[in-house]
Amino acid sequence: MIRYTLAPGLWLALLAAAACAQQQPQQPAQPAPAAQPQQPAAATKPAAPPAIKTHLKVGDAAPDFTLPNTKGEMVKLSDFRGKKTVVLAFYVLAFTGG
Repeated sequence: MIRYTLAPGLWLALLAAAACAQQQPQQPAQPAPAAQPQQPAAATKPAAPPAIKTHLKVGDAAPDFTLPNTKGEMVKLSDFRGKKTVVLAFYVLAFTGG
């Protein structure tokens, strides 16, 4: 009895594995790029982007930003300027199970 159920089961597993195999799409061959004349490296080098300030010193004003609050309303940090105390709490992966 095992012989009669084992063979069809193996065939079914083989067919399922073949159906689940990923096939790579064939990409058409691209022609080789034409030879271009040599240019000086300085002419082809893109300009470096301006440096972004990522650090604050004690006493520096915090940069203004906008984030949603717990009710889904957009709140700007500058809305709280002049208040006595502002507490920012960022909970990474809080309540996500991760």
